[in-house]
Amino acid sequence: MSAPETVLRIAAKGDGVTSMGRHIRGAVPGDMIAAGGAIKPGPNRVEAPCRHFERCGGCQLQNANEAALTEFVTSRVLNAAQGQQLVAQEIMATHLSPPQSRRRATLHGLRTQKGAVLGYRESGSHKIVDLHECPVLAPALTALFPSLRRFISKHGGKGDLTIEMALSDQGVDVSLGNIVLDGLEATEAALDYARDDGLARLCINQGYGPETVWEPEPVTIRLSGVAVPMPSGAFLQATQDAQERLVTDASDWLEGAGFIADLFAGLGTFAFGLRASGLGSGRKVLGVEADRAAHLAFKSAAGRAGGGLHALHRDLFRNPLQPDELNRFDAAILDPPRAGAKAQIEQIAQSELERVVYISCNPSSWSRDAATLANAGFSLEKLRPVGQFRWSTHVELASLFTR
Repeated sequence: MSAPETVLRIAAKGDGVTSMGRHIRGAVPGDMIAAGGAIKPGPNRVEAPCRHFERCGGCQLQNANEAALTEFVTSRVLNAAQGQQLVAQEIMATHLSPPQSRRRATLHGLRTQKGAVLGYRESGSHKIVDLHECPVLAPALTALFPSLRRFISKHGGKGDLTIEMALSDQGVDVSLGNIVLDGLEATEAALDYARDDGLARLCINQGYGPETVWEPEPVTIRLSGVAVPMPSGAFLQATQDAQERLVTDASDWLEGAGFIADLFAGLGTFAFGLRASGLGSGRKVLGVEADRAAHLAFKSAAGRAGGGLHALHRDLFRNPLQPDELNRFDAAILDPPRAGAKAQIEQIAQSELERVVYISCNPSSWSRDAATLANAGFSLEKLRPVGQFRWSTHVELASLFTR
């Protein structure tokens, strides 16, 4: 009979990995695995705070304590760096977002014979877990679940619909996709729902893109003190606390830079923060973004902010800034999508830039791009792991490269 195995770490997809290299679903470091596969709880195991855990695909690590979660986020980032022979001169403390802090979510809904179900999908399945609680989401979002169910039970179509929710300055912004408001009664019901729940905005996508049916006042999101118009479905950092951590790091690491390129700028999350930290110094920030709605929102808010901010509409995947353009800047910051910024990084490597802040939501694509910078003479000076998608395997980071 073989001896029990100790779980040493959590793998990238959330499985516990034993001393013998076995992957055990639901195991956390310190657990003991018997010969038959039974898990004997160890010191890092805690009771999951949500009744839907193990069915809901939104979370994989609710049974791990704070120390195990921190170690998982940290190791994911450091392993990605080490895979490219990158060694950070300084590893900053790992940031974990607290429970009930996520301010945006995409859920699924389905009208049923008994009413409606609303929630995330089961892991590896199209089946929707009917959520009645969610310790991850901000309470303002979960408070809308009952009324959303009632609306979907009466006016949902035959197939699944998507529900995008986000916290704005005015309250919760809701966008419903794959739903048809058939007739005046359904339209009036949507207006009643939005008004009764005090929504900041309600958009309906009936197959032609999101259409706003309720917006008592223009929806905005405050970024470093500036109210920025918030298009429906606009990208936001998942939690306010992580956003503040990332913006603070970027501002500290780019201290003294007079002209900064903010690449993949979105609504201006970093641009407005960099402007605020450089007030009085004559600092200028150019925000470059491909999404037209985000670009126009940033441009509008930048114009009202009082100088120092400029906007450029440009697809950095197809048309990255070239070395001669980049050489005009003292530093650059980029926060690309999960695919990374291969084309833009190659141009940065050929430029004369000496300071680059790279924010990433994917350690794998980041490490590929980081290796390109390292081959061009950059050193990885600072690295901070970030876990703003609490209890999930989704990991982010902030990094500073200099040469």
